[in-house]
Amino acid sequence: MEENKNELELIHSKALEDVANVKTSEDLQNVRNEYLSKKSKLMSLMASMREMTKEQKAEFGQIINKIKTEIAEKVEAKKEELEAKALNAKLEKEVIDFTLPSRSYSKGSKHPFQMVVDEVSQIFIGMGYDIAEGPEVETDEYNFELLNVPKGHPARDMQDSFFINESLLMRSQTSPVQAHVMKAANGVGPIKIISPGKVYRRDDDATHSHQFGQIEGLVIDKNINMGNLLSTLQLFVKKMFGEKREVRLRSSYFPFTEPSVEYDVSCFNCGGKGCSLCKGTGWIEIGGAGMVHPNVLKMSGFDEKEYQGFAFGVGVDRIAMLKYGIDDIRKLYTNDKRFNKQFNRD
Repeated sequence: MEENKNELELIHSKALEDVANVKTSEDLQNVRNEYLSKKSKLMSLMASMREMTKEQKAEFGQIINKIKTEIAEKVEAKKEELEAKALNAKLEKEVIDFTLPSRSYSKGSKHPFQMVVDEVSQIFIGMGYDIAEGPEVETDEYNFELLNVPKGHPARDMQDSFFINESLLMRSQTSPVQAHVMKAANGVGPIKIISPGKVYRRDDDATHSHQFGQIEGLVIDKNINMGNLLSTLQLFVKKMFGEKREVRLRSSYFPFTEPSVEYDVSCFNCGGKGCSLCKGTGWIEIGGAGMVHPNVLKMSGFDEKEYQGFAFGVGVDRIAMLKYGIDDIRKLYTNDKRFNKQFNRD
């Protein structure tokens, strides 16, 4: 037994020395395996206990357990020391110099298209209107027929549309939203909505795009007349373009309104005197309007003798181009950051 004790002490001393000299976590793991694993030198000495007496086994077992505990504690302490050392080295390497200037990040801004939609929406919400939305893929029924434009009607040529099949198309106007709202009302007013959104037609030049924005309004109630329409347009124009702006109505034709008008705003560049922007007329056309056609009321379930209404529309892109001096509608859809950056108001 004395011989085994001497060997045990040698193992003990060597283990403590090896742990103390460890420099890396990998080396520490090797030391742990050498002295504490099932195949370690300490465990091999356990086999010699078979030849000892009961008292010797108890004494020798206590010594081995004490040595194992001490080696394990030293290994754990060394592990913490190495981890702390590695962390400190990493922190020193990744030190942040707070005296350096921070990185600059470009701040985005609202697109002029959305700026116009938001501004117009706020004006009409303030006038008691609701915002209504609808699908961009529409049926022929809602896009044309319920708006008094049956198949074969020449007015369809003005809205050369993208058809998906014989009955589905990319909507050529936001008026179908009005038809949906009127149908859902089951012939009972009042209705007071605007419907902003994108529409699609087969156009592409400096002032026209195959995709553009419209905001259309609809009011249906009893005793509605052209005076209500005019006062609404006047209030909208003054809020949108300034208190000095005036509105002019000109006779026109739309199949879904009767009578129909085009409405112009007095030129905000020359004050109505005539300039290149208004082409010398003093007026700028911004949209169409009129009293809702009795056929449209009737097809959507309203009694055309009891209810009247007016509708109006304005191009989002048209207002953006006028308000912000944009000379080509296609610039609104190129996603050029240099163009968008001009409209950052911060």
